[in-house]
Amino acid sequence: MTSTVPALGTRSAEGSALQAVLLDMDGTLVDTEGFWWDVEAEVFAALGHPLDESWRHVVVGGPMARSAGFLIEATGADITLAELTVLLNDGFEERIGRTLPLMPGAARLLAELAAHEIPTALVSASHRRIIDRVLTSLGSQHFALTVAGDEVARTKPFPDPYLLAASGLGAEPARCAVIEDTATGVAAAEAAGCRVIAVPSVAPIAPAARRTVVTSLEEVDLPFLRGLMTEMR
Repeated sequence: MTSTVPALGTRSAEGSALQAVLLDMDGTLVDTEGFWWDVEAEVFAALGHPLDESWRHVVVGGPMARSAGFLIEATGADITLAELTVLLNDGFEERIGRTLPLMPGAARLLAELAAHEIPTALVSASHRRIIDRVLTSLGSQHFALTVAGDEVARTKPFPDPYLLAASGLGAEPARCAVIEDTATGVAAAEAAGCRVIAVPSVAPIAPAARRTVVTSLEEVDLPFLRGLMTEMR
């Protein structure tokens, strides 16, 4: 876990049940879920194993060890998990070095949260080397802390990353709003006891208790987040 703006961790959203906002990265703030699949497809094609498009929904949003392990088993490719992890991270880093599109509404939402001094964390299953590269475009100043998938013993869909982020911000999980784009991330946030806003990127996500589904971050602003938390009182 890396803290970038420690002072924010002591602040809270006054006049609201909202204490902090925790955001996923790939597919939520940056339009990169497709990048991961493209890189996976390229790597396995080079190994002589084309990927089945139906596997895309299996690997999306999960930790690299799970996704890469599944693809090795499904294809029977002659490569170790450690070797594949290096190839995937290298390929993804090269791709985001060329272009890194933000999701619609992402820049505006981050600026609004910062302007109102809402404690905010980036919580991703991606490795630290990837997060730090993406932060050059997102702006590290927008986040009080960041949690990477290779910094926790159990990453998404386990609750550990979100529990760690809430603790690092001095917030109660039940008073944290989490924004996620995949079922894996939603499961992690809900297991942590957080209020979830789902913005589906690759696969549909159904509304549920403590979960609100929107079509774009353009629908999400601070009054919206505070309103969702107030409804839970």
